[in-house]
Amino acid sequence: MKTIKIFIVLLAISVSAAKAQFVKAELQVSGLTCSMCSKATEKSLRTLPFISDIKPDLNRNLFMITFNSAAPVNLDLIGKKVQSAGFAVNQLKTTINFDKLKLSDNKFNYSGDTYQVVNAGAKSPEGILPVTIVSKGLAPAATLKKYNNVTAAQSNGKVYQVVL
Repeated sequence: MKTIKIFIVLLAISVSAAKAQFVKAELQVSGLTCSMCSKATEKSLRTLPFISDIKPDLNRNLFMITFNSAAPVNLDLIGKKVQSAGFAVNQLKTTINFDKLKLSDNKFNYSGDTYQVVNAGAKSPEGILPVTIVSKGLAPAATLKKYNNVTAAQSNGKVYQVVL
C-alpha cells in the first residue's frame, strides 16, 4: 500500500511538471481573408482543453494563445484544428520554460513526444524562451526544406523540431 502511495505522488509530481513547460504561443494562419474565417479558426481552437485563452489579431492573421497550465499541450492538435477550419498554419511560435526541462543532445521529452532543438549549439537554453516549431503541419514547406537535413530523433511519440 505504501508503494502505491509513493508511486501516485511521484506520478502527480511528474505530470504537473510536464504541463507547466509550454506557457503561450503565437499562431499565424494562412488563408484567412475575413473576420468569419478568423472566427471559424478561433472557434475550432477553443475546443482544445489545453487552451485557456485566444486573442485574434486580424491585421496579422495571428492568434495569441495562452495555454492552460493544468493540461498537457499537444501541438499536432493545434495544426489539425486549423486545417479542419479550412486553413493552414504558417508559423507557430511557442514560449517554453527551459528551466523545467532537461536537455540531452539538444532534445527534451514532453508528454510522450520528443522536441529537438536544431540550432542550440553547445550552450543549453535557459529560462523562458520563444521557439519556432519547424515540423510538418506546423510550418510552411519552405521552412521545412531549410531544416530538412536535421536527423530526427528516435522516439515512441512524435518528434518536433524547434528553432530558438
